Amino acid sequence: MRSLYLLPLLACTLITPLAVPAAAADVLIYRCVAASGKLTLRDSPCAKGETQQVRSMLRPKDAAAGVAPAKPPAPPAVAPRREVQVVYRMPARPMYECVTAEGERYASDNGEGNPRWLPLWAAGYPAWSHRGGGNGHRPPRDRPDGGYRPPPQAGVLLPAGGTWVRDECHALPQEEVCSRLSDRRYEIIRRYNSALQSERRQLELEQRGIDARIDNDCGNP
Repeated sequence: MRSLYLLPLLACTLITPLAVPAAAADVLIYRCVAASGKLTLRDSPCAKGETQQVRSMLRPKDAAAGVAPAKPPAPPAVAPRREVQVVYRMPARPMYECVTAEGERYASDNGEGNPRWLPLWAAGYPAWSHRGGGNGHRPPRDRPDGGYRPPPQAGVLLPAGGTWVRDECHALPQEEVCSRLSDRRYEIIRRYNSALQSERRQLELEQRGIDARIDNDCGNP
């Protein structure tokens, strides 16, 4: 009867391969098969009555401390894209100085000058003059001796219409233009506080135009 109890143990010993001492860096995996056919993997010897198979596997190792993984090569440097700004500026507007017939001076932006009416005169003779082709009746002329004295031979100036003429103007240097614009802006600022409410709106509009013109024509902020 004792031999019957030894048969399973003998069979288990014959099936299990001879275990070879594993290195300290190896891991032993036990493959256990129960009598019912259930398979179990474990890190300790199988239970009694199970078929055991042993496998030796290398223990996973951590990466060496202080060794950084290799970095992929950096992409080639790309030159930054330059942004070009194009600023368009209008040509400087000219300014003209005009002179009236009385000698007064004023500034103008178009150089045409203010128009003024110029009367035209013509030389003529009265109707009673012997040159005028009148009716022949001459007015009496008193003389000391009581005789007749003829009228003077020179004629008189008579209006003969007229025409429109403009004041004479000439262009100013750009430096003078900028100086006059600056003086006008200062005058607007000085008059603004004492101006009426209706006049302030006109002064504001004029100052905006002067500021824009100075910024474009004179290069001042």
